[in-house]
Amino acid sequence: MNEIVIKGRHIGTAYPPFVIAEIGINHEGDVDKAIDMVDSAHRAGCECVKFQCHVIEDEMIPNDVIPGNAEESIWDIMTRCALSEDEDRHIKGYVESKDMIYMSTPFSRAAAVRLESMGVEAYKIGSGECNNYPLIEHIAAYGKPIILSTGMNDINSITPAVSILRKFSVPYALTHCTSLYPTPYDKVHLGALRELEETFPDAVIGLSDHSIGIYTCLASVSLGASILEKHYTSDKSWPGPDIPISIDPDELKDLISGSVAIHQALGGTKNILPEEQPTIEFAYACVVSIADIKKGEVFTEDNIWVKRPGTGEIKAVDFDKLIGKTAVRDITKDQQLKSVDICG
Repeated sequence: MNEIVIKGRHIGTAYPPFVIAEIGINHEGDVDKAIDMVDSAHRAGCECVKFQCHVIEDEMIPNDVIPGNAEESIWDIMTRCALSEDEDRHIKGYVESKDMIYMSTPFSRAAAVRLESMGVEAYKIGSGECNNYPLIEHIAAYGKPIILSTGMNDINSITPAVSILRKFSVPYALTHCTSLYPTPYDKVHLGALRELEETFPDAVIGLSDHSIGIYTCLASVSLGASILEKHYTSDKSWPGPDIPISIDPDELKDLISGSVAIHQALGGTKNILPEEQPTIEFAYACVVSIADIKKGEVFTEDNIWVKRPGTGEIKAVDFDKLIGKTAVRDITKDQQLKSVDICG
């Protein structure tokens, strides 16, 4: 089975789903808010919080492009929300003081250099960089585990990225993603998880989800998703670029416990468990007499039938085999039949 390991945490289908609370830039450049979100995610039981690393001048040229889920330019958003290296280091130290895993998505080469100098354990590469092969190659050269999001990309554009990861022999995961904010449920396309699994059999598969709530993430676990990523905030009333598609602490807690429960329920075969025996003893039906039966009398549906409990020797499944046979002794009403009672 495929797996990646991040700071000792094994991630793959053999293990409980790895839930990533993406704080991203919901802090809007406010370190105190970022710390608050780390604290609330920790209280919810989350193992990993993820941020975004933006070095604006290395990431983009000045522009007035407005994202579909915003009312101001991406330049203005990132200029306001980007953290300094000292702030990134402070937050990473705080996250790790909570025994949580710190991750951050680099959006440029300079951001990757910063994160590497900070000693991050692994990299998350966003959907916008899935076909940014020069940046992927730069990050893969560090030799650390990589989680690659695949929104806005198809198999043809994902394949070269995977080839780079394989070239550097880095453990990797692919997260299916639809880059709509929010993603309508009919655009989530959970079937893509199977396609990724079949096309890239050496990958760990996950879901980076932008739909409302936790429904689709929970559903993805039954389809083999080992990583579940959702935008996160402590308070949905706060302003922030991704607040409208974020989950809060209660939803995060439910996502973690729910995904564990679903993972535990996977697998197995349709067989009778030994633990079901107490239920069998009251729930099964056995063949019983429904009238007094004389020795030598023929068994018919008028004098035998099937009733609970299931503690008798002859179960309902064998009822038809008794019809037409005869009693070898007198049997009173409401007695469970035994093989020694039957002749013929």
